[in-house]
Amino acid sequence: MTTALMYHDVIAAGAEGSSGFPGRDAALYKVTPELFEAHLDAIEQSSPARPADPGHPAHPAPVITFDDGGVSAMGAADALERHGFIGHFFVTTNYIGTRGFVNERDIRELAHRGHVVGSHSCSHPLRMGHCAWPQLLDEWSRSRSTLSDMLGEEVCTASVPGGDFAPQVAKAAAEAGITRLFTSEPTREPRAAYGLTLIGRFAIQRWTAAETAAALAAGVWLHCARQAMMWNAKKMTKRFGGERYLQLRKMLLGHGNDVQWGDQR
Repeated sequence: MTTALMYHDVIAAGAEGSSGFPGRDAALYKVTPELFEAHLDAIEQSSPARPADPGHPAHPAPVITFDDGGVSAMGAADALERHGFIGHFFVTTNYIGTRGFVNERDIRELAHRGHVVGSHSCSHPLRMGHCAWPQLLDEWSRSRSTLSDMLGEEVCTASVPGGDFAPQVAKAAAEAGITRLFTSEPTREPRAAYGLTLIGRFAIQRWTAAETAAALAAGVWLHCARQAMMWNAKKMTKRFGGERYLQLRKMLLGHGNDVQWGDQR
């Protein structure tokens, strides 16, 4: 089994609004360059891609992903390469080239440097699992087409925005041509379902210690189980909160009035 870690932006403290989506909630998932380097150091030491002892096989290197498509992706890619890792960068295509987000040149450069570029939908619905089928199909089809045209190759990897998964989200992704779909469910067990492969991820937040990131990457049971428990509690809140969940989230956390989420049209 291989662990997938979910990052968003790597940006200096106090400058969180300069990369990716603004707001206090988004900032919870933005780590500083210094902390990111510490994470990579710890991950490299605890889960090397090659065994330190020939008699004991190493843990496979984790899959390190970045959601949203913030411009800090370029600095994150530099750090990954210094440690011998590649990144998976999932782009919200409606925001390409806008303030704080990667542009077409950045996207091509990431792919040229060997990183994986994938879709994070067009408009980033916070409750994607509640979107109607036509919107789901449009979100995946149009974002995938945009990125494929930019790169001159088929883009078949994506991640679910907002952490709100439902079967129809995956079914629409598969119909749009996506074959690997990353979710926010903290699990190390990929599974084939709905016509594609679903891959869970463990979320990294701004206070995640290097030791914790390394433990998650290595699949340490206690750390993985703790995050799974918290994720399931949050999922239930979203399910029963409905539209009130979005309203309360915006009121308490202040996303930023300039963000038009895809399910608030």
